[in-house]
Amino acid sequence: MFEIETKELKISDELNRKIDMICRFACVKYEFIPGNIKSIKNTNIAYVKPHILKVKGNDYLILEECEEVFINGYNKKIITL
Repeated sequence: MFEIETKELKISDELNRKIDMICRFACVKYEFIPGNIKSIKNTNIAYVKPHILKVKGNDYLILEECEEVFINGYNKKIITL
């Protein structure tokens, strides 16, 4: 049987500060769900789940090194974090 290994992705302090500052400036409440990496042991198969920022029913998918933000599955460059 396959053994799935999960590792949580840590968000950098800088990115966390930027998200908090933007949401406070816009006066919106948000929920932040940290991403993770799921991999099957002894294979090279892995899935990276990005950080998810939930604001007013929209899901914003955020990756650490990426300048683009994905909104509800669509690639839209709205903010340069």
